[in-house]
Amino acid sequence: MYNIQLKAEDLGAYDVVVIGGGPSGIAAAISAARLGKKTVLIEKSAQIGGMMTLGGVCIFMPVGNVTGIYKEFVSEVIPETLLDFNEEKYAPQFDPILFRHYFNGKLEKEKVEVVFHADFITAVTENKRIKAVIINTREGVKAVSGKAFIDCTGDGRVCIESGASYLCGRDTDGLTQPVTLMFQMQKTDKRVKCVLPGDCYFYNNLSDLPQGRCLYWEKNNDNGTLLVNMTRVKANGAKINDMNFAEKEALKQVISVANYLQRNGFENYILSSVAPITGIRETNRIKCLYTLCEDDLFNSKKFNDVVAQTNYGIDIHSPGGEKSCDERKLNSYDIPYRCLVPQGVEGLLVSGRAISATHVAMSSSRVIPTCFALGQAAGIAAAISVEDHCNIADVSYQKIRSNMEKYGVEFYVRNNVGMV
Repeated sequence: MYNIQLKAEDLGAYDVVVIGGGPSGIAAAISAARLGKKTVLIEKSAQIGGMMTLGGVCIFMPVGNVTGIYKEFVSEVIPETLLDFNEEKYAPQFDPILFRHYFNGKLEKEKVEVVFHADFITAVTENKRIKAVIINTREGVKAVSGKAFIDCTGDGRVCIESGASYLCGRDTDGLTQPVTLMFQMQKTDKRVKCVLPGDCYFYNNLSDLPQGRCLYWEKNNDNGTLLVNMTRVKANGAKINDMNFAEKEALKQVISVANYLQRNGFENYILSSVAPITGIRETNRIKCLYTLCEDDLFNSKKFNDVVAQTNYGIDIHSPGGEKSCDERKLNSYDIPYRCLVPQGVEGLLVSGRAISATHVAMSSSRVIPTCFALGQAAGIAAAISVEDHCNIADVSYQKIRSNMEKYGVEFYVRNNVGMV
């Protein structure tokens, strides 16, 4: 164990500091800046977008409520998908490069400062209130101070380093959902030569495949581009050794699955691109003022402080590594603001997949459109807390709601029976 003292020059002082430039972080930063707050978005990689761009998840899962900043984004990048669309089944594919470029311009237009190549190191707290984050940049170690912070890291690292409690994996054994490396294949005008390195796998039957099934989408039914989600590696995305293994194993599976597809109906398709990072479904979940549970989902629970709604089903890829998936349909349910407010630390919100939810509930709430909604709410709440000089937990929900509605959020109107 080493005790390290660092001198960190202050990179700047901001009203709202957002850590993590994935879908929830983008939405949070824009939403805070729109309320007039000086906002910075800190991103560890060279690009904004998270799983949309780096992770190669180039499809929006259907959530039943296409609204708010999510609808704004798709209307500006892929407006053709909204023509005569079915909200319940809306699941368009998209070009990750176009969205990456769009987000760069959008953040600049909204006056959000973005810091690339900045790894979060730790948080500076005082009397259980976060005061700054320490980051490693291209110019060395820097400090970023702020009045309100939003953890959009996906792993809840800012919350954990600030002293918040957390859970990881399922209750019985702590295992998380496996990781997946996405890839694409492209149709050519001739049969391709199959290549399979000696240390890869020859999958002969469907049952041999990592997921025991084929799961892919033809881009907008153009019969030319395949988006493939067929790898599966048992690993906890928050563990060093697990991911050291997973990054290598997942690539082996990509090459092996592509080879299988080239021998089974996609003889003219080349392996055209592999996502830069392996996609992580589940790691840490922060303990907040309320924990979303499976009963809330199956009972279509309604909350007085709703900030997001979704009907995306239970979707648990087997944590034990079995070739199975627990998939159950759901009606629309609410996610309350309290799931974004960590216990035990002030000045901090959490958004994205690390919100307070059980292992089962998180399997539904983790998808990209829902992360947009959660980020929008978090950014608005952070800005209000700064404006009103109040604690995160004491932010007026009516102010959150009115500002969400101002920027296009519409909630399903239901009766108040069962409100909690």
